[in-house]
Amino acid sequence: MSGATSDKPAPAHIDPTKPSIARVYDAFLNGKDNYEVDREVVRGVQKAAPEAADLAVENRRFLIRACRFLAQQTDVTQYLDCGSGLPTAENVHHVVQRVNPQARVVYVDNDPVVLAHGRTLLEENENTVLVAEDIFEPEKLLDNEVVRSELDWNEPIALLQLGTLHHYNREDTRTRKDIMRAYIDALPSGSYVVISHFLNPEDEYSATARKMEDMFLHSMMGSGTFSTKAELQELFNGLEMIDPGLVRCADWWPDGPRLKQLNAAQRSIAGGIARKA
Repeated sequence: MSGATSDKPAPAHIDPTKPSIARVYDAFLNGKDNYEVDREVVRGVQKAAPEAADLAVENRRFLIRACRFLAQQTDVTQYLDCGSGLPTAENVHHVVQRVNPQARVVYVDNDPVVLAHGRTLLEENENTVLVAEDIFEPEKLLDNEVVRSELDWNEPIALLQLGTLHHYNREDTRTRKDIMRAYIDALPSGSYVVISHFLNPEDEYSATARKMEDMFLHSMMGSGTFSTKAELQELFNGLEMIDPGLVRCADWWPDGPRLKQLNAAQRSIAGGIARKA
């Protein structure tokens, strides 16, 4: 993995002995903002599926295509990205502001590493802000002063939950569907909801998906649930799906014809976009 030879000393507010979801994704994408404990999670999942990094790769590719679609084909000019993670080469604001420089993006995360890196990188972008909140506490997040002021809640908003909900592990107190209902109820008419999530493909690749899930859940990170398509469809709470609906991320309007067969990881992450009437 990139950066595996020498970890920089961690800032005082960061615990390098506990894996971070954002840093694990960074490690999957060969980033440099991760520690040995994060790479250990990656290696564990790769024991179940050597190509496991494609979970993160396909999630990022879906994010780019979905945001490009929203910026080019809809009237949405404001985006709420929940669980934005560590900055990479193509973030939401890069994609949408390339189409419309005035598009506004509010990133939300509560990982100290994300907050430190993100705020530094966004200082020169007046239409992009980063807010520190728990994305699994929608009422508190939606009541945040910056979230309320930076977005016009009388106009359509694109809500992004990309690679986030499968890390929610408090289902005994509140389900993922309940969390999404709170967000969807708050969105103005004409808004869009974008979700990507680990998928149990319910075919010959299900066993590998379950092995990856087991590695995630029994790692120090302790989260990473693979759900069926029917379970994921419920997260949209009955909203009107945009064609082609909820499909494998790799199948959501790919950039060209497929010449290579999908591997187990590429078959195990799904995404879709829905519109609130």
